[in-house]
Amino acid sequence: MFHVSKEFSFDMAHILDGHDGKCRNLHGHTYKLQVEVSGDLYQQGPKKGMVMDFADLKDIVKTLILAPMDHAFIYDTNSERECRIAALLNELDSKTFGMPSRTTAEEMARFIFNRLKSELPLSAVRLWETPTSFCEYRE
Repeated sequence: MFHVSKEFSFDMAHILDGHDGKCRNLHGHTYKLQVEVSGDLYQQGPKKGMVMDFADLKDIVKTLILAPMDHAFIYDTNSERECRIAALLNELDSKTFGMPSRTTAEEMARFIFNRLKSELPLSAVRLWETPTSFCEYRE
């Protein structure tokens, strides 16, 4: 079995409501996302010798992850404080994206994995929050 990956970059702002460190304040990151798919090679046709065409992988990630999340305020829909911030930003015509968990690298990696898994032969998602800190999620 082969494993192939493609990397993406996007920017988002968030807060960690209730956190005991500086991340309780509004701040942003340039995230690096690596999406890994696995499978056998196509034996015939235009994709012969490939697990998946990188262009097809890019299109799916762009539609499901990058378009809604890039340059958005990502927030926990279970946090009253974060929802209030998102509502204000929406009133000001700013981009927001809600997810049903805390916006840690760990929860975001799992969220992204689950959002992509119905469209891709996914084996792993790696999400770097900083150049030296990342989370990997596999099922």
